[in-house]
Amino acid sequence: MSIENVRTVYFIGIGGIGMSALARYFRHLGCEVYGYDRTKTDLTRALEAEGMHIHYEEDISQIPSAVDLVVWTPAVPTTHRELVWLREHGHTILKRAQVLGLISQTKRCIAVAGTHGKTTTTSLIAWLLHSTGTDVTAFLGGIAANFESNFILGHSDWVVVEADEYDRSFLQLEPEIAVINSLDPDHLDVYGTPQAVVEAYWNFARRVKPGGMLYYRADLPLRHVVEDLRQRGCQVATFGVEDGECQAINFRRDNGCMAFDISMRGALYEGMRLPMPGRHNIENALAAWLAAFAAGAPEQEMKRTMPLFRGVKRRFEVVLHLPELVYIDDYAHHPAEIRATITAARLFFPNKKVTGIFQPHLFSRTRDFADEFAAALDLLDTCYLLPIYPAREEPIAGVSSELIFRNMAIPDKYLVSKEDLLERLRARRPEMLLTMGAGDIDTLVKLIAQQLKP
Repeated sequence: MSIENVRTVYFIGIGGIGMSALARYFRHLGCEVYGYDRTKTDLTRALEAEGMHIHYEEDISQIPSAVDLVVWTPAVPTTHRELVWLREHGHTILKRAQVLGLISQTKRCIAVAGTHGKTTTTSLIAWLLHSTGTDVTAFLGGIAANFESNFILGHSDWVVVEADEYDRSFLQLEPEIAVINSLDPDHLDVYGTPQAVVEAYWNFARRVKPGGMLYYRADLPLRHVVEDLRQRGCQVATFGVEDGECQAINFRRDNGCMAFDISMRGALYEGMRLPMPGRHNIENALAAWLAAFAAGAPEQEMKRTMPLFRGVKRRFEVVLHLPELVYIDDYAHHPAEIRATITAARLFFPNKKVTGIFQPHLFSRTRDFADEFAAALDLLDTCYLLPIYPAREEPIAGVSSELIFRNMAIPDKYLVSKEDLLERLRARRPEMLLTMGAGDIDTLVKLIAQQLKP
């Protein structure tokens, strides 16, 4: 279908981070935007303030009479009453990924894929292009602090998108420039096996347009597709921290930033600075720099503007920074992300004991990676483990947070409810606190911060 002919759009799950970015896109086009979501949040309130019409109960009477397009996220069950009714009445219903694919087909697309790191990388690419003079459009997987939004409306040919592997969504995209910055097993409820995840990334890489560019982290199992791409005139390059054809080297701490140089095919670009901790964020920054450079961003201008990147909400977001206490909130919900977040915290605050609060996300992910979650959380000094946030899933027999808890080796660990948590923090004030998870743990952040403030 043609996006240009759409005048009224209805979103089922409008409050999701990817769905809300699309809703903002259509609103900017002048469309009437309506939607359902299960819960009122700061984000849905912002959408309402921008002129969108949202309700929070499954109610067919709230669906407008004339709808040109229904956008649905697979995070909403197929049994949802409104979705069933819309299907029965012959409405055009597209998944979020299909709509994003239609939009990006008319643009020069930069797509970032990876089990983790893609939101930070995508947001930084958008910032580097925007801040160096490219009027870029971007659909982001988080609220980028530099834009105070997950959507940027531009008028150039370039669009930057987060290529989501869930439900094989990224196979709707045809990027001119693609980045793959991590590849760990995840979403096994969709893929079934780790090998199927790898094969999906192979297929994503093959969707790079003829003559396009693929950058992938040097240690990822993607050599299988390199020859295919080169036969279609594509360029392929690996990257990494002191690894690959494009390397971040000489990395060090410098006045609150991670500083590094870039070595690329015999050329040296010195003095890059990123105000975010951790080796993983150097990799993200390198990938972002490479993609923006390939899209025409000037190297000296990127050197000037990279230190001005303010990060993404809930990506190592500093909530409190007091002499006696640091509180950081992070979206980490995969074992590798948890490990990276805790490691970054210890790097920047080496003399503080680290307390973590983790809310597992999905019964299936908890079942599939219980041992890995336990090993990652063992990097903490103290751990408070909340019940699983189910999201789209029904409970699985025998699966609870206790699967992780009983495999953890650290002695200072506690299974707690949300109600118990604040009381425990009141009784035992941490030196450094991390909240981690992709569920509704973010609703506790303000309460925790209020309690911890002196």
